[in-house]
Amino acid sequence: MEEEYDLVIDFEGTKRYEKTLSALGYSDKAIRYFIDKPFMGRLPDPDLTCEYSGDCGDQLILDLKLDQDRIVDARFEVDGCPGSISSAMALADMIRGMSLEEARKLEVEGLQLYVEGLPETKVHCLRLAVSTLHELIDATKKAE
Repeated sequence: MEEEYDLVIDFEGTKRYEKTLSALGYSDKAIRYFIDKPFMGRLPDPDLTCEYSGDCGDQLILDLKLDQDRIVDARFEVDGCPGSISSAMALADMIRGMSLEEARKLEVEGLQLYVEGLPETKVHCLRLAVSTLHELIDATKKAE
């Protein structure tokens, strides 16, 4: 017997998230990254991958697809808070099209500007995303 399910979209729940995160100091852009999660998930055949854990317990896995030395796709698997998810999604968006060398120069302040603001208590989430990227690039350069 086949069962039918109705798809229910909780727009009020999404609005509550938006209001709560906004009140906590998340920018509208950071909130969109958290809700939409446009770069969440694993790449089926990544060229580079790295898993990194923050002191807070959040875990990130970064997969990159390259065309020579240029990042053509980036995806994160995130087990963490809205700050970590927003930071990872913004970073994946930001580094697409960059060379590995350009991406390695990225610092926390640049990501903070790109995401247009996270609460001060969530700066460590930005640092976690950037550290994951740096770890991956540094490990790749050591292996060469």
